[in-house]
Amino acid sequence: MTTAQIFDHIKKSGQLLDSEIAKELKLTRDRVRNSLAELSERRLITCCDVTRFHNGKPVQVILCRASGYIPPAAPGRKPAR
Repeated sequence: MTTAQIFDHIKKSGQLLDSEIAKELKLTRDRVRNSLAELSERRLITCCDVTRFHNGKPVQVILCRASGYIPPAAPGRKPAR
């Protein structure tokens, strides 16, 4: 059930880090990473490893988004051509 929840959350929110998913869904980071690996294996999401620096220290995170999914355009005025 958790893998389906994670996939729905990614589809709803767009591009997310594994730490953001864990925090928002109140899951452990290991559980999120296992689910992301399963979803990536099934080609439902696209993931990449990212190195971010916090206070000069490198932190490895996973950035992911739904495969082939384009979120709807934001409402409002569109730029003139």
